Amino acid sequence: DGLARRIAATVDNLARSQAASRLWPLHPVGGRMAVTQTDDGRMEIAPANAARYEAVVRFVVGLDVEQAGVLYRRVYPVLQQAYEELGYPGQRFNDRLVAVIDHLLQTPEPPGPLALKLVQVQGQLAPQQPWLRYEFADADLQSLSAGQKILLRMGVEHTQRIKAQLRALRAQITRR
Repeated sequence: DGLARRIAATVDNLARSQAASRLWPLHPVGGRMAVTQTDDGRMEIAPANAARYEAVVRFVVGLDVEQAGVLYRRVYPVLQQAYEELGYPGQRFNDRLVAVIDHLLQTPEPPGPLALKLVQVQGQLAPQQPWLRYEFADADLQSLSAGQKILLRMGVEHTQRIKAQLRALRAQITRR
C-alpha cells in the first residue's frame, strides 16, 4: 500500500534531520544498537552492531544496478506523481534522488569506533527503551542527516559497500 509514496518520502527525508521509519518502504533492522563501554567509561557503537545491517547491505549490494535503472525508468512516472503529491508540484523526483545520493556519498567514514552519549530525560519517568536515546558524542556527527547517521551506524565497511552501490545507481539513473 502506497509503496511509491513511501519510497518518495523516504528518499526526500534521508537528507533531512529526521526520516520517520513508519514511512520507510522496508522494515527497520531488528535488534538494539550494540554498545560497548570503554575502560574510561565512554560508550561506543560496538563493532558487532554492523551485523544488524548485514541482510540489508547484502540485499542492496546484490541488486543488479543496470536492471534497477531499467525498473526505475519504468516506474518513474508513479514515483514522480507520488513526489508531487508530497508537496513538490513541478519539481522532479529524479533531481531529488540524485541530490540525496550525492548527499549520502558525502557521509564521513571515521576511522575508529563512534562515541555515543545517552540523552538525559527531563522529567519524572525515564523511557523504558534507553537505547532509543543514544546520540553521537561528536556534535558534527550528530548534526548529520538521518540518512548519513544510518550509514554511520552500519559501520565503515558496510558504508563503503553501500556507497559503491549508490555511485553505480547514480550512474544508471543519470544516463540519458
